[in-house]
Amino acid sequence: MPSNKILEQKKAVVEELAAKLQSAAAGVLVKYEGITVAEDTELRAALRKAGVEYTVMKNTLTGRACDIAGYGDMKQYLSGMTAIAISQDDPIAAAKIMKQYADKVKGFEIKAGFVDGGMLDQAGVIDLAETPSKEVLIGRMMGSLQSSLYSFAYVLQAIIDKDGEAAPAEEAAPAEAPAEA
Repeated sequence: MPSNKILEQKKAVVEELAAKLQSAAAGVLVKYEGITVAEDTELRAALRKAGVEYTVMKNTLTGRACDIAGYGDMKQYLSGMTAIAISQDDPIAAAKIMKQYADKVKGFEIKAGFVDGGMLDQAGVIDLAETPSKEVLIGRMMGSLQSSLYSFAYVLQAIIDKDGEAAPAEEAAPAEAPAEA
């Protein structure tokens, strides 16, 4: 039977992970089997650069943390060699990076994830990963707004040009009519 000291350490680890899960914008569970040391180092560097925390922990501890955080449904995916990537700010970053490595590395596989308090299956995480970044979406929105404004400006200019051409002809016609009478 484990000592009280070890049980307290495990309890602290579970509570810390549960707090991270509760405050996270998103997270992804992956099967990291078959990844080389070089690929793992590259993966961790990419995740760190994006502000994503990547943790390998016992499935039982991760399951307990999921229960505390309200993600009890994720426990069904906790088997085999499982790691979790947690993003505190960007809901897409972890999914994007994990999908890149799942496409690149043979044994690396996305299992499930969560975003904004909701669970995602493997297909949901892949869909999330294919979502353009916030900057790209803002750029697209601004482009569509700008396009609409330019179209509106062209229409107004066409009306002004049309009225501008017709106005001198109308002014000339009345001025000639009284002179002849």
